[in-house]
Amino acid sequence: MMQTRTSIRILLCFLLSLLATPAMAVEFAIVGPRAAGMGGAGVAVTTDSLATYWNPAGLAMTQTVDIRAQASAQGIDRLGVRKTLNDIEDLDKNNPANIGRAQDLANRINQPGASLSAIGSAGLYVKGHLGEHALGFNVSDVATSGAFLTRPVTVGGGGPITIDGQMAFHGLEARQAAFSYAYAFADKTFALGITGKLIQGAAYTGTATINGNDIKLSDNFGKAKLSTAFGIDVGAIYRPSSWLRFGVVAKDLNQPEFDAPDGTKFKLNPQVRGGIAINPYSSLTLTGDVDATSNKTLVPGQKSQVLSLGAEQTILSEFLSLRIGALKNMQDATSPFTPTAGFGLRIFAFRMDFGGGYDFRERGVLASGSVSLTF
Repeated sequence: MMQTRTSIRILLCFLLSLLATPAMAVEFAIVGPRAAGMGGAGVAVTTDSLATYWNPAGLAMTQTVDIRAQASAQGIDRLGVRKTLNDIEDLDKNNPANIGRAQDLANRINQPGASLSAIGSAGLYVKGHLGEHALGFNVSDVATSGAFLTRPVTVGGGGPITIDGQMAFHGLEARQAAFSYAYAFADKTFALGITGKLIQGAAYTGTATINGNDIKLSDNFGKAKLSTAFGIDVGAIYRPSSWLRFGVVAKDLNQPEFDAPDGTKFKLNPQVRGGIAINPYSSLTLTGDVDATSNKTLVPGQKSQVLSLGAEQTILSEFLSLRIGALKNMQDATSPFTPTAGFGLRIFAFRMDFGGGYDFRERGVLASGSVSLTF
C-alpha cells in the first residue's frame, strides 16, 4: 500500500508539473458516442476499450473483453464563417446596389476569432485482461483541422463588385497504432495505465482566395506531408468508494512533432485532463471532465480548454442507456454551452451506441456512433 501511494504521488506531481508547460497541442478530441452524449466527459468513466484513448488506467477497472469500432466528428463554426462565405457566394456582384451588403459580409467575416475547426476520429479498439492486469490496443486516426483568415476581405466598386481576401487551412491526421497496459491496486482502489503510440502524422497546409466564388474547403488542403513519431500517454484513477472515482490523464508527454508542407512543424505538447464520476445509485452516473491545460489549436490565437458535464441512466441492466450533457470552451467567453445527448442499446454481448450535440447559435455539430462486443 505504501508503494502504491508513493507511485500515485509521483505520477500526480509529474502531471501537475506539466501545467506550467506552454501547451501547443491540438484540441482534445471527443472519441466515442458515450462520451459524446455526456458532454465530452470520458476520463473517469471510460472502462471499455476506448480507455486506450481517454485514460489507459480505466482498462484495469473492469475485467471484460471489449472489441469496438467507432467514428466521431465535430465541427466548430466560430462567428458564422460558413454562412458568411455562402452569402458572399450568393451575392449578385453585378448589381452596384449590393455594395453595402458586400461590405457588411466582409465586416462579419473579418471579426477577430472568426474561424472554422473540425475534429474527427475513427478506429478499431480492443481490450482484454489477465487478473488485475489489463491490455488494450487500437488502430485509429485522430484528425484536426482549422481554417482562418490570413488576408482580410476587402470590397471594391466601380462596376461589378470585387471581393478579395484569403483563408489558410491547417490539418493534421494522427494515424496511430496504440498499445496500452494498466494495473489495478488494492481491490481496484487505484489504477495506473500507460499507452505507447506509433504515429504517422499527415500534415496539411493550404490557402484559398475569397473572391465570391464557391470555396470547397476539402479541395484546399493540398498534399499531405508524412512523418512518423512516437507518443506516450499516462493516466491514473482513484476510487475511494464504490460510488466515487477520480481520473487524470496526460497525453503526448514526449511532445511528438510532425513536418508540415510549408516547412514548419506541428508539435503536440502535453494535454492534461481531469475527471470525476459519481454513482448516486448503481444505474445512474454523473460525470465531469475539465482540461487542466489551455491548449493551442491549429487556428492561431484560438485556444481550447473544455469543461464537460454529463449524466447516464441505464435501464434493464444496460439494455437501454440514456445520456445527456453539455460542454463549453472556457477559453472562448462568447461560446455557449453546447447541449449533447445519446443512447445505447445492448442485447447480450452486442451493443450499439449513438451520441451527438448541436450548438444552436454557431451551428457547430458533434456526432458519434459505435458498435461493439463486450464479454
